[in-house]
Amino acid sequence: MTTTAPVSESQTFTITEDIAVRASIEQTFASLVAHMGRLNESPEGAPLPMILETRPGGRWYRDLGGDNGHLWGFVQSIKRPALLEIWGPLFVSTGATSNLLYRLTETPEGTLIKFTHTLVGPFPEDHRPRLMSGWTALHARVRKAAETAAN
Repeated sequence: MTTTAPVSESQTFTITEDIAVRASIEQTFASLVAHMGRLNESPEGAPLPMILETRPGGRWYRDLGGDNGHLWGFVQSIKRPALLEIWGPLFVSTGATSNLLYRLTETPEGTLIKFTHTLVGPFPEDHRPRLMSGWTALHARVRKAAETAAN
């Protein structure tokens, strides 16, 4: 017997978040790269180290050692310290693809990160809440680390 989660009728799902960070744009970008990479964690706080090759075409993947791992995406665009865009399947095995877009701008208080995650294709409805909480947890860690480095 096989059980599958119902797939959304909607073929596009978008998450947006604005993250205000009281740190320089350079510190914020460095924190973003570190926490998407080697300092990545699950929403519950368990280590989930990733490799993020910060160049156009660079891979974002989980290295399990011995040439084993999981490809999450490719760097589509990067313009330090203002833009990071990643395209790929991420953690979805339903045939959907994702685009992650981080736009960073300087503000009088520090930096504003505008985050957009667009997922296109079939996607189980029950995964949506976990997606939101995962990005929120990552962004909270990015903000905290950047602000700590600024002080």
